[in-house]
Amino acid sequence: MNAMTRRERLTATLRGDPVDRPAVSFYEIGGWRPDPDDPDPFNVYNSPDWGPLLQLAEAKTDLIRMCAPERRPALDNCREEFFYSKTYMQDGSRFTRTELTVAGRTMSTLSRRDPDVSTTWTLEPLLKDIDDVKAYLQLPDQVFAEKVSTDAMRAEEEELGEAGIVMVDIGDPVCLAAPLFSLEAYTVFALTEPALFHRLLEQQARALYPLVEDISRQFPGHLWRICGSEYASEPFLPPRLYSEYVVRYTKPVVELIHRYGGFARIHSHGRLKNILPHILAMEPDGLDPIEPPPQGDMRLIDVRRLYGEQMVLFGNIEASELEMLPPRQFERRAIQALREGTMGPGRGFVLMPSACPYGRQISPDVLANYETMIRLVQDGSW
Repeated sequence: MNAMTRRERLTATLRGDPVDRPAVSFYEIGGWRPDPDDPDPFNVYNSPDWGPLLQLAEAKTDLIRMCAPERRPALDNCREEFFYSKTYMQDGSRFTRTELTVAGRTMSTLSRRDPDVSTTWTLEPLLKDIDDVKAYLQLPDQVFAEKVSTDAMRAEEEELGEAGIVMVDIGDPVCLAAPLFSLEAYTVFALTEPALFHRLLEQQARALYPLVEDISRQFPGHLWRICGSEYASEPFLPPRLYSEYVVRYTKPVVELIHRYGGFARIHSHGRLKNILPHILAMEPDGLDPIEPPPQGDMRLIDVRRLYGEQMVLFGNIEASELEMLPPRQFERRAIQALREGTMGPGRGFVLMPSACPYGRQISPDVLANYETMIRLVQDGSW
């Protein structure tokens, strides 16, 4: 087979067509577009350590650019009547406090961003008890009303050219609802108050579905990543509730994407064995990141054998393996993933890690491990 462009390879993979070699993605590296020249002290990517890795991703990986549409409040949006946010600096960190006043009740949430870590920590969740939930449910739907524009995504696709594809990145209703709580409060609430949790999911779904259809109509035929599944997977919730909380509310998202010729990829960290039949019920086109044990509970070869003809499999490199394994040991691990991900019949496979480093330092071994992923797929030495 003749060599394919990176766009051709990814498009053929999604369609289940033959490819010249497996695609390789560094996930968020090359997925996001950080600016290493931005001097913002909270931009970890301006560290010199990041330069070679960012350049490697842009030049050599099959780029799956993770994009979201431009969102703005709809004309009837009334969010400012209920929510107030302020951001301030303290001890070198950036804090954001948001207050919600509704139904005679005031709730607040607090988050922190540190300059050397590319993540945001929730220090105080918004919803702390059942009375908070009941008040939150009294928010009018107009609070969540938004309009979207896909102009920036189309521009990104044009700029990418044959280097890759654009992927729309969204959260499903459970992804929008669960972070309103602390993780422990969420699991208890979802287990013990199913009627109220369904109402919360329905509230989020009413806002989400029109947005998904609008984006799909404006930007048809593209790959989507749908986040949220893991919130309802084991060990957090039993599989019976996965069907209740994910399949019921996320399958309509998949159907809207399919209606306009798009491809839906379910993002679900951790255990898969007991929820995979439910995932298949949503008829997605792809699944990531298929983490190996002990983070996951299935080998890639078994996922491929049981479900690989229905879905493109994206994975199965654990982020900690990239960061902790010495290069020779990592090479053996990457070879295993490539062999298991392509063994026997299947729709397609993309070699990909479960996440990326989120600090300022990239060690020589970590860079070497990323380079190994490229070398293996390009020279076929696996």
